[in-house]
Amino acid sequence: MREYVITVNSTVDLPKEWLEERHVSVLPMKYTIDGENYVDMEGLSAKEFFAKLREGKMSVTSQVNPEEAKSYFESFLKEGKDVLHLSFSSALSGTYNSMRIAKEELEEIYPEAKIIIIDTLCACMGEGLLLYKALQQKEAGKNIEEVAEWVEENKLHICHNVTVDDLHHLHRGGRISKATAVLGTMVQIKPIIYMAPDGSLQVIGKERGRKKSLQKIVNMAAEQIKGWEEQNDLVMITHGDCIEDAEYVAGLVRERLGIDQILIHNIGTVIGSHTGPGVVALFLMGEKR
Repeated sequence: MREYVITVNSTVDLPKEWLEERHVSVLPMKYTIDGENYVDMEGLSAKEFFAKLREGKMSVTSQVNPEEAKSYFESFLKEGKDVLHLSFSSALSGTYNSMRIAKEELEEIYPEAKIIIIDTLCACMGEGLLLYKALQQKEAGKNIEEVAEWVEENKLHICHNVTVDDLHHLHRGGRISKATAVLGTMVQIKPIIYMAPDGSLQVIGKERGRKKSLQKIVNMAAEQIKGWEEQNDLVMITHGDCIEDAEYVAGLVRERLGIDQILIHNIGTVIGSHTGPGVVALFLMGEKR
């Protein structure tokens, strides 16, 4: 059996140290803010990035192109390794399509190699949680096809429960109207968002006030986890430079779900470009999203 690697896009939003410890290679996406170009995970710190957003600066993200993907994958193929790539949701970026094009071109050059590209239909630490589970499968001795099959069968069991603090960023991303953003901000309406089965983000509810919105995403998780308790040895929480709110959600998870293993980390700059500061999201495995 040929050696294989599991690779991801930087949109997994996991700590660099966590990824390095597990020898996971990351293909980064890029963004432009305040006239400067940056690489996700290598550019501005979370504090610096969200400070710029709070000042009213706009961040524009760019997808990975086919040539970048081809060069990235080829580095592993030249070492005689196969590749299983877990890609950012195709409903949110053209990156998956670039990966697919690169795969097709490389298979003609390296016919003996296996390149498997999976559209995770996940984002942020939802991708990260799927990666964590895939690594467990690999460590258990599964080959590349077996891990890929497990990922395909379980990716829609990765639940994404999200709330944002600033509706204006959702408006800029075309998720809500300007009138809704202005009115909602005035009356402290906080939207509840989830990752739909097609990999898109959908606003599915509203709560008045920050605490209620944070409690709501835990309430959702408490329903989703029923019958899936054993699969949740770890849950993940991301936040947009609001660690106190993330810690509050973690406390509710420990109390309501009985889970102590919780990974908390800042949301990445690419995903954060669209959610804005103040986002909090909870990720776990459940029967359905």
